[in-house]
Amino acid sequence: MDSREFRNAMGKFATGVTVISTDVDGDYHGMTANGFMSISLDPALVAISIGERAQTLKLIQESKRFGVSILAKEQLDISKRFAGQVNVEESFQFDVSNGFPVVAGALVQIICRVEQEIQAGDHTIFLGHPEQVYVKDGEPLLFASGQYASLNPQYVTS
Repeated sequence: MDSREFRNAMGKFATGVTVISTDVDGDYHGMTANGFMSISLDPALVAISIGERAQTLKLIQESKRFGVSILAKEQLDISKRFAGQVNVEESFQFDVSNGFPVVAGALVQIICRVEQEIQAGDHTIFLGHPEQVYVKDGEPLLFASGQYASLNPQYVTS
């Protein structure tokens, strides 16, 4: 199996879309990522996976904190911006919650303290303990098979 075949196979798993953010000495940084999951309820832990070439990796290692903003379906432009799919001249205006950058209007904003860092192939997994969580109603932005998607109520069964 080659890496392209593996990537295509993993792309069949639909995910939400997040912006991972951090703050180093008052400079805010962010990146789009779908490598995010809940790990434990007690204690509360989440995980993010960051590629070794991402600038955000070193910044999280330095700050020891990260934010996760789970994007709403209306925030496609924000996802593309932080994925480097569009060039924008002006700097992004993060929402600041308890002094930490998150994306305004996101369905969920989580601010985490790094609990553990695990090297895994060409990525680093950070386990984070949520210090603050904000949740609002809405439909998430999804990603599957290399494209953005949204929920379709006609396929939901009870």
